[in-house]
Amino acid sequence: PAGSNVLIRLHCDEATSVVLRTWMTEELCYTMLPTAEHVWEVAIPLPTTPGLFWYYFLIYRKDGRTIRYGNQPDKLGGVGVAYDHGEPESFQITLYDPAYKTPNAFHGANIYQIFPDRFRHAPTKAVDDRKDRYVHKNWNEELLGVGDLRGGAYQELDFYGGTLTGIQEKLPYLKDMGIDIIYLNPIFRARSNHRYDTGDYTQVDPLCGTNTEFTELCEAAKKVGIRVMLDGVFSHTGEDSVYFNHFGHYPTLGAYQGQSSPYYDWYTFNHYPEDYKAWWGILSLPELRKDNPEYQKFMFQPHEGVVPRWIEAGSCGWRLDVAADSGHSPEFNHKFWKEFRRVVKEANPEAIILAEHYGDAMSWLQGDEWDTVMNYDSFMEPISWFLTGMEKHSDARRSDLRGNAAAFFASMTDYGARFTTPSALGAMNELSNHDHSRFLTRTNHVVGRTAFAGPQAANYGVNLAVMRQAVLMQMTWVGAPTIYYGDEAGVCGWTDPDNRRSYPWGKEDHELIRFHKEMIRIHKDYEVFSTGSLLYLHAENNLIGYGRFSEKEQAFVLVQVEGEEREVEVDVWRLGVANGSRMACMMYTCEEGFDMAARMCRVENGKVKVEIGKNGAVLWK
Repeated sequence: PAGSNVLIRLHCDEATSVVLRTWMTEELCYTMLPTAEHVWEVAIPLPTTPGLFWYYFLIYRKDGRTIRYGNQPDKLGGVGVAYDHGEPESFQITLYDPAYKTPNAFHGANIYQIFPDRFRHAPTKAVDDRKDRYVHKNWNEELLGVGDLRGGAYQELDFYGGTLTGIQEKLPYLKDMGIDIIYLNPIFRARSNHRYDTGDYTQVDPLCGTNTEFTELCEAAKKVGIRVMLDGVFSHTGEDSVYFNHFGHYPTLGAYQGQSSPYYDWYTFNHYPEDYKAWWGILSLPELRKDNPEYQKFMFQPHEGVVPRWIEAGSCGWRLDVAADSGHSPEFNHKFWKEFRRVVKEANPEAIILAEHYGDAMSWLQGDEWDTVMNYDSFMEPISWFLTGMEKHSDARRSDLRGNAAAFFASMTDYGARFTTPSALGAMNELSNHDHSRFLTRTNHVVGRTAFAGPQAANYGVNLAVMRQAVLMQMTWVGAPTIYYGDEAGVCGWTDPDNRRSYPWGKEDHELIRFHKEMIRIHKDYEVFSTGSLLYLHAENNLIGYGRFSEKEQAFVLVQVEGEEREVEVDVWRLGVANGSRMACMMYTCEEGFDMAARMCRVENGKVKVEIGKNGAVLWK
């Protein structure tokens, strides 16, 4: 928080003295003091104004050299993290208003993301009135193939008929797994199976269920300790919507076509009806004018508006689709989300506002707009590159990044510093989701998409040991571990639409499910994994180590890419573990499988020695 004190430590061999330089509105210098084991530290007061606080180190070495240690090398021959975003060549602390709080229920929560059409079918009271959808009769069929005559719009009209009642039917499964929050991709009436082309914000899609069934799902989930979060698409609607009504499918609006439509001014027309502003130029997604007063009233009006209405119907908050695109200018974007936050928090002060965003979200995380974001930059991407060498769409392979400890910690440091502490604790840490290839498929190191590789190729050559490494990291990193439905059951898939396969009920990988359950249990049982601090402990080619620690609990993780069984020495004194303490192995996974057999070791001289295997990961506490 702004105005607080911070203790800054630097582990540095071969230094005779170290100076900390900082600035926000003015540059200040602090002499750091040496402590044990080559650690230098200084406690400093932080500025009282929220914003970005920068710092770097000047290290005076025994050999007479001076090293500037920041986020880039400099002319002094300094070393640091690779950084190419144009900010000062320094580390960053994000200062926030001390009154800023994010919902405690999301701090380290175990989230389960569901693509509603593909999770589970069960009878619904709704009757689908559309005739242009293809609905599979066999739940386990493959997605329609590219060019399939039935498919036409392959990504749009291929349905399996998953329902809200189907999700409710599987609440015992999710409860047994240890899930705290269900995040649903859009459920509102729409033409497509992904439903990001909203057709009616006030109605659940009849193929998915009814408004009443949504409330019933929320109430049933609440009884077993699970919350439900909705996906909000407020940047655009579908062209085939009750608002845009491009195809005239809504006869009640027939008399209002053209400029007489009550929704005409919600959009930007250069020439009606064909020439209009669309999101990223995609004509099926006409962009909304969020500055229109009637649109804002429709969204924000107390009780009746879309935003508060669905909170009151049972949702624990909103995940915001393409949230940075929701304004005609940066100034208006921030104005819109400030009003959005006011309305949400009035409906429920503990509701979450979680945005889809890539890159630095700092300007939205000052305490008066978003609570947190989907954590692509300091979770999904660095872990995918380090463990698989694959880009998150499986569109590129970088062998130089696989096992690259320096690049991994550089990314985590760079982007992680762009969070506030409250927002980091609830950041959505995913390995896969509806927009990217399945993580298990990335373990085959193959560049591919369904269109040219075919769906079956996504299943070949995958490595469950690497998947287990990723899950262990997911359950021990800072943030809210989020499982994309079916990842726990061994579902593979290229990027969308192949990543949206139906859940394989009756054909699950039960051993992988058991591993997820054990890791979720560990994550839930020990608060240190939800709110504890993070410290990097070990970095070498193909091997990393990090610790989570608090005053009461200390734990560390080692992860090895490829390699062979070996012994690794870990400096646990840096986590506050005292000499003579005993540490226990909570999880051991490697190429051959995983186990939780009792393993104990004693701390000697501030260190422990532990075993790790090929494609292994270990968790000790």
